Amino acid sequence: MFWDESQHTVDAKNRVFLPKRFHAGLPLDENGSRAAVLTRGLDHCLYLFPEAEFERALDRMDTQAFAGADDLATQRAVFRFTTRIVLDASGRFLIPDKFLKLAGIEGEVVLCGMRNRIEIWQPARYAAMEQGNEEALSEFALALTKQARGRSTSASTNGGAA
Repeated sequence: MFWDESQHTVDAKNRVFLPKRFHAGLPLDENGSRAAVLTRGLDHCLYLFPEAEFERALDRMDTQAFAGADDLATQRAVFRFTTRIVLDASGRFLIPDKFLKLAGIEGEVVLCGMRNRIEIWQPARYAAMEQGNEEALSEFALALTKQARGRSTSASTNGGAA
């Protein structure tokens, strides 16, 4: 499972260091290397999935050869920006040029753990997205508070029985 965030430099060879805390979420491949799938994400970010999680995501996508124009367009958009990456001995991975351009990344990235994947963001886009999330987070906290109050009111009217 992936969580937390950190900012990293993209080196001159387009490599990014993946923090050690994320390594355990990427199982070793047949060569003993940590590998993952890099693909296009939503909101102009990139997704880095463990291979098994990417397979699960694909299972939810209709991959029939003649599924319809919309499904084919989605498949083309996804698979054209999908590649397998392998961490080097220093824990770095290569982000191909076309992925950097797609996400608007130059020089720095924010890596954000999102449970079953890691999102890779251009820092200014990440900051703007996070600012927009503050209202949604406040609404979520309010809903949790209301739910907790409802349970405590229900428990008190039932004599404390759960």
